[in-house]
Amino acid sequence: MSNNDLLEQLYLSINRKPHALRDRDDIARIEIHHDRILGVHLVPGLEVNATEGKDTITAKIVVTEGTVIEKPIQVCFGMIPEDGLQKIDLEIDVRDNARAGIVAHCTFPNAVNVRHEMDAVIRVGKNAHYAYFERHVHGEKGGVTLVPNSKVFIDDGGKFQTDFELIKGRVGKMELLVEAEVKANATAEVNARLSGSGDDSIQITENMRLVGENARGVLTSYVAVRGEAAASINNEMIATAAGARGHVDCKEIIQDDGTARAVPIVHVLHPKAHVTHEAAIGSVDNKQLETLMSCGLDEDAAVDLIIRGMLGGAPEIAEEEEEFVLTL
Repeated sequence: MSNNDLLEQLYLSINRKPHALRDRDDIARIEIHHDRILGVHLVPGLEVNATEGKDTITAKIVVTEGTVIEKPIQVCFGMIPEDGLQKIDLEIDVRDNARAGIVAHCTFPNAVNVRHEMDAVIRVGKNAHYAYFERHVHGEKGGVTLVPNSKVFIDDGGKFQTDFELIKGRVGKMELLVEAEVKANATAEVNARLSGSGDDSIQITENMRLVGENARGVLTSYVAVRGEAAASINNEMIATAAGARGHVDCKEIIQDDGTARAVPIVHVLHPKAHVTHEAAIGSVDNKQLETLMSCGLDEDAAVDLIIRGMLGGAPEIAEEEEEFVLTL
């Protein structure tokens, strides 16, 4: 299949017009199918070095020092076939005083036996800002295995935010791992929102270390499971410096025969640091359910609406016409 045909199918699977962004010189984009690079368009201050290998893409993305990229970098990658392996080895370097964001659509609409692995190392320089929003689009067969691992280093005064969202289609099996180190006067926010059904299996492990004075961090994981889906959240926040502040928030809704487990861990190693946690697991609120059903919704539709309300969407991202606007 030609690159253009693959590109069209990727965009159509995420409900985007295939060429909506390709005529925009002011929007950077990277487009990948399986182990093929379909397109790369750069803007000033953005450097991308990407190579193809067997089932593998290796890429380094650099935002040069002091560069401000106003419009989010658009990334679209995935696999159209039912079977296959995709490995992404990614390095992102947002250098001192730079600002940039990425909106990534990851699509596996026909997956029966697809495995996606990502190993990412992300460095956010001094006083740099970087935001990353990743939205997954899956089919209803639950045939995807996701293994995304990220190691994040935020230097003094840096700001980092990441949002992982998978609330449409079956998750399949997922093991999400995020490790972050936050230095002095830097902030980090790690958010995950997922909805599982059937026999989906969701494992989230997030570890954040607040190692610099006045470092700030938040770990937020919201998960809903239905059918026989199972979810396990293991999030840990460690504060080792004066003035460090952190919070861990885990919320899970279970329906049917779903199961959920949450383990928020806080570890404070300095008398002037402070870390809090919150965890909640339960079914949908009966009063909300009754209210929605009294308005004419059946039970399944009402439950779906409540779950979507809890999972919400990335608060820093709004969709306007054909482009996404991400506020840093």
